[in-house]
Amino acid sequence: QVNVVESGGGLVQTGGSLRLSCVASGSISRIYAVFWFRERPGKQREGVAGASMSGNPHYAEFVKGRFTLTVENASNKHYLEMNELSPDDTAVYFCKMVIATTGTDIGRDYWGKGTLVTVSS
Repeated sequence: QVNVVESGGGLVQTGGSLRLSCVASGSISRIYAVFWFRERPGKQREGVAGASMSGNPHYAEFVKGRFTLTVENASNKHYLEMNELSPDDTAVYFCKMVIATTGTDIGRDYWGKGTLVTVSS
């Protein structure tokens, strides 16, 4: 069983910063990629950022220059660093990892349950 968990959401004022984390646990052979999505109130889920472990990260236009994907190698935590936040960034943020379980080379999607980010004006 593989579990993906996001954390780091909370309340922040306009212009502030927040760092979300995503960590996977369980019978993991390899993590191929990490993606971040968000769901703003009353809107469809949209892609925010993503990166394969062998490629460059990609960012949605609305976060370029403000959000950054990073990795903490020691703990294998993946982060989404968010800066210059605005109320329009208020959303539930989801992490999705493409993970191959022990004994396989085939990656499958594993989703976290989301973490709420609220940006006040």
